[in-house]
Amino acid sequence: MVVPPFRCDSVFTAVGGPFSFTADPGACLTFMGPSGIGKSLFLRALADLDPHRGEVFLGAVSQSACAPHDWRRQVAYVPAAAGWWAETVAEHFGDLASLTADLLALGLPPECGAWPVARLSSGERQRLSLLRAVALHSPVLLLDEPTANLDADTSLAVENWLLAQKRAGVTLIWVTHDAAQAQRVADRRFALEHGGLFEVPRA
Repeated sequence: MVVPPFRCDSVFTAVGGPFSFTADPGACLTFMGPSGIGKSLFLRALADLDPHRGEVFLGAVSQSACAPHDWRRQVAYVPAAAGWWAETVAEHFGDLASLTADLLALGLPPECGAWPVARLSSGERQRLSLLRAVALHSPVLLLDEPTANLDADTSLAVENWLLAQKRAGVTLIWVTHDAAQAQRVADRRFALEHGGLFEVPRA
């Protein structure tokens, strides 16, 4: 996958700004901040889901010049609680059988496609929503606390799986509350504070 750079250029949301950064192709950038600072709103602005000022670019293509549904196929947002609209897991995927290796890497059995969505735990929903986004082959993933509902071992498995996507060229924009996780996965770390976005120097 050839991934262009991802750039957020002086974006302001309802909770403030400016938020400016550039992510090289295949990089993992983590973002931390206190509860209520606006981390989810920041990701939603990057996905063009909420009003904001400023501009976001994927390579030379600006968000404002792109149809919203086209932008969100390229810059896929995975919220902490993703939506589900069909009765079974498999109905949310084009070809779940082709993703067996990913299911196993995420600690899910291949037969989970037949499961009713209603029976899924919060952790199962979270992992399947990540797989659903990756299956779109989006060059950029916006991840809102992607391991928040998982135990320690499963969290590490998900981290490793996401870092495998990174090695394949996918750019990860990762909101986390876990400083140790940010240290493990990030190429660059940022803090959202009142007044803007600040890069955290490497230890």
